[in-house]
Amino acid sequence: MVFDMLPPVGIVDSGGPSATLVGARRFFSDEDGAVHMGPPHPDRLGHGTQVDAILRRGLPKLVPLHAQIFDDRPVTSPARVAAALDWLVGEGARVVCLSLGLPHDRAVLREAVERALGAGVLLVAAFPAQGGPCFPAAYPGVIAATGDARCAFDDITLLGTEAQPIFGAWCASPERAVSGAPPGPGGASIACARLTAHVAVLLRDGLGADPLNMTDALRARVLHRGREVRRAGV
Repeated sequence: MVFDMLPPVGIVDSGGPSATLVGARRFFSDEDGAVHMGPPHPDRLGHGTQVDAILRRGLPKLVPLHAQIFDDRPVTSPARVAAALDWLVGEGARVVCLSLGLPHDRAVLREAVERALGAGVLLVAAFPAQGGPCFPAAYPGVIAATGDARCAFDDITLLGTEAQPIFGAWCASPERAVSGAPPGPGGASIACARLTAHVAVLLRDGLGADPLNMTDALRARVLHRGREVRRAGV
């Protein structure tokens, strides 16, 4: 499928700039853990606004759809993420940016991921460079993104294993800082936003309509394969 414009992109995070919150929804839990949906709050954490900015830097005409699952702390639940995913799928998102990682596999999240993938939605999730597996990036079919300091803004690298590829992308690292720009966030969450933009462009151009084909399309554009190895004293 070739889109005349960018495919609809969803962001699961803490919200975004007020101008982008039209149509957004907030997902929150009550004392019993039940998840509810309501109108969004202003972005109290700021992370979603940063993710939004990175996405729109690569996709200037993008109007993303925000699903707010963080409030004023970077803490959420698998059930909230799952509800946000289900809502975005129902709203017609074709690509979803999940610049987050939860430490445990939970059925409610795994099943929501399976429903999204079954509906033809491409999911891009953060996979930190340090530590063990995180979810949803570790689920089959989810495109895993991590930061790679070698990457300029348009670069992609291929890390991980053949069975579980992890794509590296620009991550606002000090090595790639723009002269005169203030310091900002970096790492896997920013790389996830940048890789999501790459995925949206490829989908717009008729490439990578499913996770396997998208992985192949991304592989065809990698600049480096494998992690950078630095010699002692270099």
